[in-house]
Amino acid sequence: MVVWERPEPPERPAPTALSRERIVRAAIRLADADGLGAVSLRKVAAALDVGPMRLYGYIDTKEELLDLMVDAVYGEIRSDGDTWRDVLRSHAESTRRAVHRHEWFADLIGGRPQLGPQALTSGDAVVAGLGAVDVDAVMPVVGAVNAYVIGAVRREIAERRAERATGMDIEQWQATSGPYLTRTFATGRFPALAAVVRDATHWDADQTFAFGLDFLLDGIAARVFS
Repeated sequence: MVVWERPEPPERPAPTALSRERIVRAAIRLADADGLGAVSLRKVAAALDVGPMRLYGYIDTKEELLDLMVDAVYGEIRSDGDTWRDVLRSHAESTRRAVHRHEWFADLIGGRPQLGPQALTSGDAVVAGLGAVDVDAVMPVVGAVNAYVIGAVRREIAERRAERATGMDIEQWQATSGPYLTRTFATGRFPALAAVVRDATHWDADQTFAFGLDFLLDGIAARVFS
């Protein structure tokens, strides 16, 4: 029986009340503060001031705990709108905001579909909002948007982590790399790239995400509704 269907053990007299939800919230707080490396059943038990063995009545493995954490974050993702395009944009932007609140979430999505109740609710809302899309195109469309979002947010989280590791934000890093690129581009070996770096507008993360999403939605509109 999967964790979503397995009942919790009956309550019993104890100094600290326990539930699957409390365990998951404690694990999320640890991960938000210090990353997934800070999450273990032992550390979660310590955060809740209970013995580790008490957790096993609620969760069998760390993998189940991670699944429950991911599903809890899916509960924060909303997909609203009056048109298929609005729904997909809302889903993409809400997922991005969830990742910004929980960096570790970016590391745990993108593989096999999540099957927890919150993830299924989120997925159902997206599919329900695509009523104008042919049924055979629904999953490829949703998959394309999810792939874009996952790639974009992982790049953003990688930049955050690089800033913490190096102590330099993107502007400082660009300033230190500038002399090298100037010398390299002066050789004339990379004219197309040099022109883009020199002449193109450089958007911030919010603008980059929005433009990329617009490109994708425009492509979906042209392919699905042409």
